[in-house]
Amino acid sequence: MIVHTGVRADHLSTARRLAADPGAWPVAPRFDPERRWYHRLLGEPGVEAWLLTWLPGQQTDLHDHGGSAGAFVVVSGTLTERTVTGPDGATRLTGRVLPAGAARQFGEHHLHQIVNEGGEPAVSVHVYGPELTTMTRYRLQGGRLRVAAVDRAGAQW
Repeated sequence: MIVHTGVRADHLSTARRLAADPGAWPVAPRFDPERRWYHRLLGEPGVEAWLLTWLPGQQTDLHDHGGSAGAFVVVSGTLTERTVTGPDGATRLTGRVLPAGAARQFGEHHLHQIVNEGGEPAVSVHVYGPELTTMTRYRLQGGRLRVAAVDRAGAQW
């Protein structure tokens, strides 16, 4: 249940709650060798949650969440989150390894890339609020961020 009080929802608590109860998921995680697999776990006014799977080597592009805040929990396996650091003239990616049980919360302007650099499949739960409507994908070119594409809900995912 979402209570609209003017205070930002606790996406991390929601992600942890969903990750802790795989028996309540409407589907079992699946692994697709061609692309990352995902399934929407929760969709309520102001918040949504997704179950994602990652085979070794699978990753996202560097992206934002279109103004949505969020959180994610690594349910199994290990993921690496790469974030943008440095001033505009020397932008680079730095990584943080997140083993099973690790969680991250982020604000509306967070830019990151997630990759399974390990040798085992991984599963994660991601929560966003408000619901995702767009995601901008970026590339680093000459030390600067460049927009590669803007994906829209219902069209690209």
